[in-house]
Amino acid sequence: MKILVKLTEGLPKGTNLALLQFLWMLVSGALLPQRGALFPALKASGLSDAATRRAWAAFRGGVWQTAILLRLWQGHIQGLPGWQERRHEGYRVVTADVTAFWRPSLKKCPSKHYHPMANRAMPAVIFGIVGVVGEIGGQRVACPRAFERVHPKDTSEKRLWADVLKHVKRRLAEDEILAVDAGVKINHLQAAEIDQYVLRLADNFTARRNYPVARSAKGRPPVYGERIRPLVRSYKGKTIAKSTADRVETWVENGVEMRAEIWDALILPDIVPGKEAHTFQVYAI
Repeated sequence: MKILVKLTEGLPKGTNLALLQFLWMLVSGALLPQRGALFPALKASGLSDAATRRAWAAFRGGVWQTAILLRLWQGHIQGLPGWQERRHEGYRVVTADVTAFWRPSLKKCPSKHYHPMANRAMPAVIFGIVGVVGEIGGQRVACPRAFERVHPKDTSEKRLWADVLKHVKRRLAEDEILAVDAGVKINHLQAAEIDQYVLRLADNFTARRNYPVARSAKGRPPVYGERIRPLVRSYKGKTIAKSTADRVETWVENGVEMRAEIWDALILPDIVPGKEAHTFQVYAI
């Protein structure tokens, strides 16, 4: 409650108390037994009928912004004695992802999200989150920097990712690097014009060199570069060898020797090599 008071005490009179009561209803878990119904949840948190209507009015039309509350929350977390931001090679890590509130029984749910237990996409209310990665009390956490809602006319996860990456591009500093999971692809990051990123790729990912393969004595001049396969794979019972790395780096981390094979200046398989092509590096650790 003390933290919520700090977040709302600077808001205009009327909005501050009512929004404080609304936020307390959210964090207290009163929404769960009420199945997401706001008015019954506000009443269950101990508010009178008049206070319930004021809290709803403050949430719906009060003078407040999510971005301001997030900045205040970020300042509070990063001001705690045990907070340590995560930096690697001088870069502060910023992460982005899409998460969901599952609504399997909601009829005509406008969006879906992949559920690993069900092994399929299920009805869900999805939103994007961007956060600065840090550590507190020995636990790695992402301090939220922004939340992104789905577009009202295009509720697809693809459009949501595009909006999230646009937001990241606007606020990504020179000493920050974006770390994302396999839910986003390299061409999405390139379309958003993000240059500093780390992306976990699929096991069967392939790329090409940013120059055509050597021309043979006969036939049409090659257009595409050599195909690069970072990992060994099999197809129809036949083993396909991995490509030879451009260089290999080794280091020791927590007493364990790590080894990384690196391929430089690669492009996507369907891109014609050239000076204007967006290149990237691939690491196999």
